[in-house]
Amino acid sequence: MESIKQIILDAFNLAEDKINFINKLNHFIFTEVNIIKQPISYVKWIPLDKVEPNDYNPNSVAKVEMGLLYKSIKHDGYTQPVVTIYDDAKGKYVIVDGFHRYFTCKNNKDIYERNKGHLPCVVIEKDINERMAATVRHNRARGEHSVTGMANMVFEMLQNGWTDENICNHLGMEPEEILKLKHITGFSKLFQDVNYNKSWETKNQIALRINYENENKEK
Repeated sequence: MESIKQIILDAFNLAEDKINFINKLNHFIFTEVNIIKQPISYVKWIPLDKVEPNDYNPNSVAKVEMGLLYKSIKHDGYTQPVVTIYDDAKGKYVIVDGFHRYFTCKNNKDIYERNKGHLPCVVIEKDINERMAATVRHNRARGEHSVTGMANMVFEMLQNGWTDENICNHLGMEPEEILKLKHITGFSKLFQDVNYNKSWETKNQIALRINYENENKEK
């Protein structure tokens, strides 16, 4: 074991980019000698300018809580990584959960310098609806989310083709909650000529259903 430690220490001392070396070492451990394949098992230090917020997070935090978060990170350090996905088109890591941890590093020089301009992140692979669902799950688990933000996100998920049932299953919501959120977004205004019920469909949902029905007719 001592020889392995020395080999790693020698390689670290020779590395020009120490943080990159740590990331590669963590990746090696995660992929080659890790028996617990969970995102938290591979924390990656990412340059802050390579990380950006998403545009759908319904979470909101008051100034007092933001101040407490800063004090927590200042005194205790980062005890939780920021959850991200990698966006190939942007060439950046987009935040799924942890915007305020990102914001604290970006807007406080002492935290930024202590982190050497980097943010501890885990990277997950999700499509857009799954990313939003992951954000909501993180927020709801902590009891932190804006009702209006949630309503807008649910509406976007419906527009992207998810059914009420999908949303209930992925977000841990009841049908009545979704119904209320539809009202908040003015969803019902899009369907003024139909009866008010729990099975409203967006244009995308209707198109998917019609396509499915046509395929089954051919069979």
